[in-house]
Amino acid sequence: MPDAKRRSVQGPTGAGRAHTQVGLEGAVLPCDAAAMTKRIGLSGGIGSGKSTVTKILEELGATTVDADAIVHELQAPGSPLLASIAETFGDSVIRTDGSLDRVALGNIVFQDSAARGRLGALMHPPVIAEMVARAERAVEQGAPAVVLDIPLFFEGQKAGTGTASAMEYDATVLVWVPKAVQIERTVLRDGCSPEEAERRVAAQMPIDEKRDLATHVVDNSGDVESTRSQVEKLWREWTQPETSR
Repeated sequence: MPDAKRRSVQGPTGAGRAHTQVGLEGAVLPCDAAAMTKRIGLSGGIGSGKSTVTKILEELGATTVDADAIVHELQAPGSPLLASIAETFGDSVIRTDGSLDRVALGNIVFQDSAARGRLGALMHPPVIAEMVARAERAVEQGAPAVVLDIPLFFEGQKAGTGTASAMEYDATVLVWVPKAVQIERTVLRDGCSPEEAERRVAAQMPIDEKRDLATHVVDNSGDVESTRSQVEKLWREWTQPETSR
């Protein structure tokens, strides 16, 4: 499959089909079983508002596979994965009720690239396997589009790791806002200082660098209706290509 070139939502249509792909642990996404299903990789940056875009896509009929939701499931109290996290990072990241203290863990990994690497080594294999399995089920059920919502998709695409490399995609979407908006929204959402928000943003690939890797860019810096209009245009392109030209 040739590398897709970035297009704005006003750009030309016609993304190529993905071929049957063997994913992690031999999972196969059977393209011939549901040839019309579009496989979309969705990402953004901290504070870019991916959840707004995924909600709109779900309303339009997409099946979404949320990496963060799967992470939360796998990190449930009493799970083997949570025990491994505690062993790696210490009991300070576990609350008294046995759940993961995400703030404490975040304070460690956002300031230490080596710690992020250790966490990734624990998390990636089970998360990738579950995401591929759920995407496969959506394809087999004939969903018009399956959207994999992956926070670090473009980092994985560039490095050839993670779910970004475990299957092929018909298109990728970046939910974009300016860096200043990322910081402002992170402060409001997480209640952290602007300095801490900036450190968290800096721990990821710069969002403007991701623009060059995405097939489509949705500008989410305006109001919801502006975002909805862009997403609806993409949906028509994916599901009704003959009428979206």
